[in-house]
Amino acid sequence: MTLHETYDILGSTVTLPVQIRSARCFVAGYTADAEAVGRAIAAAGTAGLRPLQIRSGRALCMLVFVEYLDGDLGPYHEFGVCFLVEDPAAPGTSGLGALRALGRGDAHALIHQLPVDGEFTLAAGRGIWGFPKIMADFDVDHASATKRGRVSADGRLIAELTVRRGIPVPGAGSETTLQSYSQLDGVTRRTPWRLGSTDGTRTRLGGASLTLGSHPIADELRSLKLSRRALTSSSVADLTMSFDAPRVLDTARP
Repeated sequence: MTLHETYDILGSTVTLPVQIRSARCFVAGYTADAEAVGRAIAAAGTAGLRPLQIRSGRALCMLVFVEYLDGDLGPYHEFGVCFLVEDPAAPGTSGLGALRALGRGDAHALIHQLPVDGEFTLAAGRGIWGFPKIMADFDVDHASATKRGRVSADGRLIAELTVRRGIPVPGAGSETTLQSYSQLDGVTRRTPWRLGSTDGTRTRLGGASLTLGSHPIADELRSLKLSRRALTSSSVADLTMSFDAPRVLDTARP
Protein backbone atom coordinates (compact mmCIF):
# COMPACT_ATOMS: atom_id res chain seq x y z
CA MET A 1 0.00 0.00 0.00
CA THR A 2 1.50 3.32 -1.10
CA LEU A 3 0.65 6.25 1.14
CA HIS A 4 -0.34 9.84 0.34
CA GLU A 5 1.59 12.21 -1.91
CA THR A 6 0.94 15.31 0.24
CA TYR A 7 1.01 15.72 4.01
CA ASP A 8 0.12 18.47 6.47
CA ILE A 9 3.13 18.81 8.78
CA LEU A 10 2.92 21.39 11.58
CA GLY A 11 0.63 23.56 9.44
CA SER A 12 2.72 23.31 6.24
CA THR A 13 2.11 21.12 3.20
CA VAL A 14 4.86 18.68 2.27
CA THR A 15 4.66 17.29 -1.27
CA LEU A 16 6.41 14.09 -2.27
CA PRO A 17 8.97 13.38 -3.42
CA VAL A 18 10.86 15.54 -0.93
CA GLN A 19 13.91 17.12 -2.56
CA ILE A 20 17.29 17.64 -0.88
CA ARG A 21 19.26 20.06 -3.05
CA SER A 22 22.44 20.14 -0.97
CA ALA A 23 23.75 18.03 1.90
CA ARG A 24 27.06 16.70 3.17
CA CYS A 25 27.87 13.61 5.20
CA PHE A 26 30.44 11.22 6.58
CA VAL A 27 29.92 7.56 7.42
CA ALA A 28 31.70 4.57 8.96
CA GLY A 29 30.73 0.95 8.50
CA TYR A 30 31.31 -1.58 11.31
CA THR A 31 30.63 -5.27 11.36
CA ALA A 32 28.20 -6.37 14.08
CA ASP A 33 26.97 -9.61 15.60
CA ALA A 34 24.20 -10.77 13.27
CA GLU A 35 22.11 -12.34 16.05
CA ALA A 36 22.28 -9.14 18.11
CA VAL A 37 21.25 -7.08 15.08
CA GLY A 38 18.37 -9.48 14.50
CA ARG A 39 17.21 -8.97 18.08
CA ALA A 40 17.40 -5.19 17.69
CA ILE A 41 15.26 -5.39 14.54
CA ALA A 42 12.75 -7.71 16.22
CA ALA A 43 12.52 -5.42 19.26
CA ALA A 44 10.92 -2.80 17.00
CA GLY A 45 7.89 -5.08 16.92
CA THR A 46 7.70 -5.97 13.22
CA ALA A 47 8.49 -9.04 11.13
CA GLY A 48 9.90 -9.62 7.68
CA LEU A 49 13.32 -7.93 7.89
CA ARG A 50 16.49 -9.92 8.50
CA PRO A 51 20.06 -8.62 8.81
CA LEU A 52 22.21 -9.47 5.84
CA GLN A 53 25.31 -11.41 6.86
CA ILE A 54 28.31 -10.06 4.97
CA ARG A 55 30.24 -12.99 6.40
CA SER A 56 29.30 -15.82 8.75
CA GLY A 57 27.68 -14.41 11.87
CA ARG A 58 28.45 -10.77 11.05
CA ALA A 59 26.15 -8.05 9.74
CA LEU A 60 26.95 -4.48 8.70
CA CYS A 61 26.11 -1.43 10.83
CA MET A 62 26.54 2.00 9.25
CA LEU A 63 26.92 5.11 11.42
CA VAL A 64 26.40 8.35 9.52
CA PHE A 65 26.33 12.08 10.24
CA VAL A 66 24.44 14.20 7.70
CA GLU A 67 24.00 17.96 7.48
CA TYR A 68 21.07 19.01 5.28
CA LEU A 69 21.91 22.46 3.94
CA ASP A 70 19.13 23.11 1.40
CA GLY A 71 16.03 20.96 1.19
CA ASP A 72 12.26 20.84 1.45
CA LEU A 73 12.41 20.05 5.18
CA GLY A 74 14.77 22.92 5.99
CA PRO A 75 18.36 22.81 7.34
CA TYR A 76 19.17 20.31 10.10
CA HIS A 77 21.65 17.73 11.37
CA GLU A 78 21.06 13.99 11.55
CA PHE A 79 22.77 10.91 12.96
CA GLY A 80 21.77 7.54 11.57
CA VAL A 81 22.24 3.96 12.74
CA CYS A 82 21.54 1.76 9.71
CA PHE A 83 21.67 -2.00 9.12
CA LEU A 84 22.12 -3.71 5.78
CA VAL A 85 19.16 -6.13 5.42
CA GLU A 86 18.06 -8.85 3.04
CA ASP A 87 15.64 -7.93 0.31
CA PRO A 88 12.32 -9.28 1.68
CA ALA A 89 11.28 -10.21 -1.86
CA ALA A 90 14.51 -12.06 -2.63
CA PRO A 91 16.14 -13.37 0.57
CA GLY A 92 19.40 -15.25 0.49
CA THR A 93 21.62 -12.63 -1.15
CA SER A 94 25.28 -13.36 -0.51
CA GLY A 95 27.38 -10.97 1.53
CA LEU A 96 29.63 -10.24 -1.44
CA GLY A 97 26.62 -9.55 -3.63
CA ALA A 98 25.21 -7.20 -1.01
CA LEU A 99 28.44 -5.25 -0.73
CA ARG A 100 28.53 -4.90 -4.51
CA ALA A 101 24.93 -3.68 -4.43
CA LEU A 102 25.80 -1.19 -1.70
CA GLY A 103 28.57 0.18 -3.88
CA ARG A 104 26.11 0.59 -6.75
CA GLY A 105 23.64 2.36 -4.47
CA ASP A 106 20.85 -0.21 -4.84
CA ALA A 107 21.16 -2.05 -1.53
CA HIS A 108 18.50 -2.50 1.16
CA ALA A 109 19.04 -0.78 4.51
CA LEU A 110 16.98 -0.40 7.68
CA ILE A 111 17.10 3.08 9.24
CA HIS A 112 17.15 1.87 12.85
CA GLN A 113 17.89 5.03 14.88
CA LEU A 114 17.69 8.62 13.61
CA PRO A 115 18.35 11.51 16.02
CA VAL A 116 17.86 15.00 14.47
CA ASP A 117 17.94 18.60 15.69
CA GLY A 118 14.89 20.04 13.88
CA GLU A 119 11.26 19.88 15.02
CA PHE A 120 9.85 20.10 11.48
CA THR A 121 11.98 17.28 10.08
CA LEU A 122 11.21 15.20 13.17
CA ALA A 123 7.46 15.58 12.61
CA ALA A 124 7.80 14.94 8.85
CA GLY A 125 10.09 11.97 9.25
CA ARG A 126 7.87 10.21 11.75
CA GLY A 127 4.58 11.24 10.15
CA ILE A 128 5.39 10.50 6.49
CA TRP A 129 8.01 7.73 6.34
CA GLY A 130 7.91 6.30 9.86
CA PHE A 131 11.55 7.14 10.43
CA PRO A 132 12.39 6.75 14.16
CA LYS A 133 13.50 10.35 14.65
CA ILE A 134 14.14 11.81 18.10
CA MET A 135 15.38 15.25 19.11
CA ALA A 136 19.08 15.53 19.87
CA ASP A 137 21.97 17.99 20.17
CA PHE A 138 24.82 18.06 17.66
CA ASP A 139 28.41 19.30 17.49
CA VAL A 140 29.69 18.47 13.99
CA ASP A 141 32.68 19.48 11.85
CA HIS A 142 32.21 18.69 8.17
CA ALA A 143 34.76 21.25 6.95
CA SER A 144 38.05 19.89 8.30
CA ALA A 145 40.07 17.15 6.63
CA THR A 146 39.18 14.87 9.56
CA LYS A 147 35.41 14.89 9.99
CA ARG A 148 34.02 14.82 13.51
CA GLY A 149 30.50 14.43 14.87
CA ARG A 150 29.12 14.33 18.39
CA VAL A 151 25.44 13.66 19.13
CA SER A 152 23.72 13.74 22.54
CA ALA A 153 20.13 13.50 23.77
CA ASP A 154 18.60 14.20 27.18
CA GLY A 155 22.00 15.39 28.38
CA ARG A 156 23.71 12.06 27.62
CA LEU A 157 26.21 11.28 24.90
CA ILE A 158 25.03 8.89 22.21
CA ALA A 159 28.18 8.73 20.08
CA GLU A 160 31.21 10.65 18.89
CA LEU A 161 32.61 9.63 15.50
CA THR A 162 35.69 10.81 13.63
CA VAL A 163 36.43 9.91 10.02
CA ARG A 164 39.89 10.55 8.60
CA ARG A 165 40.57 11.75 5.07
CA GLY A 166 40.08 9.13 2.38
CA ILE A 167 41.08 8.72 -1.26
CA PRO A 168 39.13 10.79 -3.83
CA VAL A 169 36.65 8.81 -5.92
CA PRO A 170 34.68 10.06 -8.93
CA GLY A 171 31.24 11.48 -8.30
CA ALA A 172 28.24 9.45 -9.36
CA GLY A 173 27.30 10.09 -12.96
CA SER A 174 23.68 8.97 -12.70
CA GLU A 175 20.93 8.59 -10.13
CA THR A 176 20.98 5.49 -7.95
CA THR A 177 18.30 4.22 -5.59
CA LEU A 178 18.66 2.76 -2.12
CA GLN A 179 15.66 0.91 -0.69
CA SER A 180 15.34 2.23 2.85
CA TYR A 181 13.18 0.60 5.50
CA SER A 182 11.77 2.02 8.73
CA GLN A 183 10.01 0.55 11.73
CA LEU A 184 7.76 2.69 13.93
CA ASP A 185 4.77 1.82 16.12
CA GLY A 186 4.67 -1.73 14.79
CA VAL A 187 4.56 -0.68 11.13
CA THR A 188 7.29 -1.41 8.58
CA ARG A 189 7.64 0.90 5.58
CA ARG A 190 9.87 0.86 2.51
CA THR A 191 10.88 4.13 0.87
CA PRO A 192 12.92 4.61 -2.33
CA TRP A 193 15.78 6.92 -1.37
CA ARG A 194 17.20 8.36 -4.59
CA LEU A 195 20.77 9.61 -4.62
CA GLY A 196 21.59 12.19 -7.27
CA SER A 197 24.86 14.01 -7.84
CA THR A 198 27.79 13.63 -5.45
CA ASP A 199 30.86 15.86 -5.26
CA GLY A 200 33.97 15.59 -3.12
CA THR A 201 33.57 11.92 -2.27
CA ARG A 202 36.45 10.29 -0.40
CA THR A 203 36.64 6.74 0.93
CA ARG A 204 39.10 4.36 2.58
CA LEU A 205 39.47 1.15 4.50
CA GLY A 206 39.18 1.74 8.24
CA GLY A 207 39.89 5.36 9.08
CA ALA A 208 37.26 5.90 11.78
CA SER A 209 37.21 6.23 15.56
CA LEU A 210 34.04 5.72 17.63
CA THR A 211 33.26 6.63 21.25
CA LEU A 212 29.96 5.57 22.79
CA GLY A 213 28.30 7.36 25.69
CA SER A 214 25.66 6.53 28.31
CA HIS A 215 22.46 7.10 26.29
CA PRO A 216 20.25 4.02 25.62
CA ILE A 217 21.15 4.18 21.92
CA ALA A 218 24.82 3.90 22.92
CA ASP A 219 23.98 0.93 25.14
CA GLU A 220 22.22 -0.73 22.21
CA LEU A 221 25.22 -0.13 19.95
CA ARG A 222 27.47 -1.76 22.56
CA SER A 223 25.13 -4.76 22.63
CA LEU A 224 25.70 -5.26 18.89
CA LYS A 225 29.36 -6.18 19.52
CA LEU A 226 30.66 -3.81 16.87
CA SER A 227 34.08 -4.52 15.42
CA ARG A 228 36.92 -2.64 17.09
CA ARG A 229 37.84 -1.07 13.76
CA ALA A 230 35.65 0.26 10.99
CA LEU A 231 35.48 -1.81 7.84
CA THR A 232 35.30 1.33 5.66
CA SER A 233 34.69 5.06 6.04
CA SER A 234 33.69 7.77 3.58
CA SER A 235 32.77 11.43 3.32
CA VAL A 236 30.85 13.40 0.71
CA ALA A 237 31.24 17.18 0.44
CA ASP A 238 27.98 17.78 -1.44
CA LEU A 239 25.16 15.53 -2.57
CA THR A 240 21.56 15.71 -3.73
CA MET A 241 18.80 13.24 -2.94
CA SER A 242 15.07 12.74 -2.84
CA PHE A 243 12.63 10.67 -0.79
CA ASP A 244 9.63 9.13 -2.51
CA ALA A 245 6.32 8.05 -1.00
CA PRO A 246 6.61 5.17 1.47
CA ARG A 247 4.95 1.80 1.04
CA VAL A 248 3.61 -0.08 4.04
CA LEU A 249 4.84 -3.68 4.01
CA ASP A 250 2.75 -6.68 4.89
CA THR A 251 4.25 -7.56 8.27
CA ALA A 252 2.28 -10.79 8.38
CA ARG A 253 4.76 -12.28 5.92
CA PRO A 254 7.64 -14.29 7.46
